[in-house]
Amino acid sequence: MSAWVLPDHIADVLPSEARHIEELRRSLIDTTRAYGYELVMPPLLEHLESLLTGTGEALDLQTFKLVDQLSGRTLGLRADSTPQVARIDAHLLNRQGVTRLSYCGPVVHTRIDRPLASREPLQFGAEIYGHVGLEADLEVIELAQACLQAAGIGDLLLDMADVRVIDAVLDGVALDSAHVKRIHAALAAKDAAELEHLSKGLAPRVRSDLLALPNLHGDVSVLDEARDRLRPSVAMHQALDSLDWLASHVQGMRVSVDLADLRGYAYYTGMRFALFGAAAGHGSQAAEMARGGRYDEVGAVFGRNRPAVGFSLDVKELVAMVPPRPLVAAVRAPWGMDASLREAISRLRAQGHTVVCSLPGHEHEVDEFHCDRELVPDVARAGAWTVRNI
Repeated sequence: MSAWVLPDHIADVLPSEARHIEELRRSLIDTTRAYGYELVMPPLLEHLESLLTGTGEALDLQTFKLVDQLSGRTLGLRADSTPQVARIDAHLLNRQGVTRLSYCGPVVHTRIDRPLASREPLQFGAEIYGHVGLEADLEVIELAQACLQAAGIGDLLLDMADVRVIDAVLDGVALDSAHVKRIHAALAAKDAAELEHLSKGLAPRVRSDLLALPNLHGDVSVLDEARDRLRPSVAMHQALDSLDWLASHVQGMRVSVDLADLRGYAYYTGMRFALFGAAAGHGSQAAEMARGGRYDEVGAVFGRNRPAVGFSLDVKELVAMVPPRPLVAAVRAPWGMDASLREAISRLRAQGHTVVCSLPGHEHEVDEFHCDRELVPDVARAGAWTVRNI
């Protein structure tokens, strides 16, 4: 095997894409900062028990593991930053009120979850800790919307669900965990035949509710239909009313609801959402751009069971979906040791201009800058230099 061949689903990032990723990363961080979010940088590597505490089997299978040569303990490369941010909130900041945190850094996965995905995403996210109300849910949705709009994505679709719906349907039903997992999987796949099989022997009303859920998707009118078709309970009303309130307050996006969508069921404790938009160069085909929701139990394993809601996205994936950004305008300059030339170049760079020097014997060979000006001798002043348009 050639030494330069990388592992499957791992790739170098070349100048054009790297520039676009970095510019996008900066705009996303600036957007969250405008909402009052503080940036944190969790480590890529942690002791395995700390990294996986309370995260469940799915994240364990996604985590690369290695032995620390200093301590002999098992370490893990993070596969998700949210548990780390929860640890920072719980133990390092330990604030009593609301904490808003954002992050952006690489995560590493042992396997891909869909074709053509990377095993080294650049995960960006934002989270609110300490507020249990719907106001925090709405802020996170609006912040995710603002981030995607800053990236150049328009015509967004907000798709929402709430894990409390299925919890309310199965409340009081004695089923083993394996059976419940199969029901969740059948609902997520909208597999009516499997649901028919799995619901045999259950109380008629529970069975009726389970079989109704796969059809309860569409616009916000689905919520009224759910109130008519599903067994009423306090938990059910809370879930449906929460989705209704959020849908009525979201602005500038189309809204859909899918009450059988159980992606991340083991992780979320309430509302979950995904934002879809048309990817650049893909016509009207919608692609998932960001996802998030409420996960109030995320800090419990760190000793502080704080309310939490947030979202995340993969910057590398997003950059392939947004329109390309224009090249940075630059000044082309000759290379030389003349003091006045070097002073002129330094002055331009101090003023914020990009100056690319053409080394002796070479033409300008940089693809990532648009040299629309050049630094030339000033014919009116001996020993001076001036910038002229090309």
